[in-house]
Amino acid sequence: MSQTNNRSDKHSTLPKALKITLTLTTLTTLNLDGNWIVENGGQALSETHKTNSTLTTLGLQNNLIGDNGVLALSEALKFNSTLTTLYLQDTLIRDRGDQALAGAIKTNLNLTTLKV
Repeated sequence: MSQTNNRSDKHSTLPKALKITLTLTTLTTLNLDGNWIVENGGQALSETHKTNSTLTTLGLQNNLIGDNGVLALSEALKFNSTLTTLYLQDTLIRDRGDQALAGAIKTNLNLTTLKV
């Protein structure tokens, strides 16, 4: 099952419906490209992603999650063993976020595709 959510009306942390969607056991691909997700949204998504055991592809490109959101996602990657593809292009990641991702991919051997 793939889920695409194009919401560009205003900045979003993570809609409640999305948090519920991430608990679905059949969801394998989630594309949130251009949904105006901000740092808090990246942090909320990372909390949910720590326990998700089916999502293999996550697209967060063209969002505003920045370093703090990526720091949280990087921490989640240390616990997640199913994600294989992560898209983070144009997400305002700077040095701190890059360093956090580098540390996470050293411990997560399942992530095979990372686009920043």
